[in-house]
Amino acid sequence: MPAQERPRLRLVLAVSLDGRLAPPQGGAAQLGGPGDRRVLEEALSWADGGLIGARTLRLHGSTCLIRDADLLARRRDRGLAPQPVALVVSRTARLPASLPFWSQPLQRWLLAPQGSTVAPGFQRHLPLAPWPQLLAELAQQGLRRLVLLGGASLAASLLAADLVDELQLTFCPRLLGGAHLWLPADAGLPALSPALQQGAWQLQDCRRLPGGECLLRYGRLIGPDALASADASG
Repeated sequence: MPAQERPRLRLVLAVSLDGRLAPPQGGAAQLGGPGDRRVLEEALSWADGGLIGARTLRLHGSTCLIRDADLLARRRDRGLAPQPVALVVSRTARLPASLPFWSQPLQRWLLAPQGSTVAPGFQRHLPLAPWPQLLAELAQQGLRRLVLLGGASLAASLLAADLVDELQLTFCPRLLGGAHLWLPADAGLPALSPALQQGAWQLQDCRRLPGGECLLRYGRLIGPDALASADASG
């Protein structure tokens, strides 16, 4: 799908130096410090909506909010709501009523199978569909920029569909070990020709953050349509 027909999608994660999202026993890792918090809020201020998997939401209890006054002012000047829409992706549509998420000051949309029982805290329900179709629907709803906040399975599904335009990773000075990689080994990413494997991403930002953290942000240098054309002509 041409990028102009769907939202621009940025994956935003904090990971350990060995690429883990959580400790070996699982659970919410809370890896990032104040520097990561700032660049996360910068990404949220850029976005119209934030995708989050239901399992990740259950673990953390809430989604991320913009708190910094200058970023809130920037959104206000652009005529945007203070917070991007929270887009919860769920196969079951079951979320505990006790989650702090329900009291957060934002719009909540549910992406769940057709016929799901929708909790009253959601303002909108969009039926799950193949990602190209669902993203096109979100674009029609006015969401042109999305951040992908996790978890790993959700990130893997969008990367496997070749629909992620930017990668924003904060590396935190910790080694965790275990199986909880930010991208599962069985993610099933699309195969690229050897010539394209080294040229699909371009560094857009590299920042030293407080607390020994480091931000790396990459953008797609070669989009899915260009990849397909290059492979066909190769």
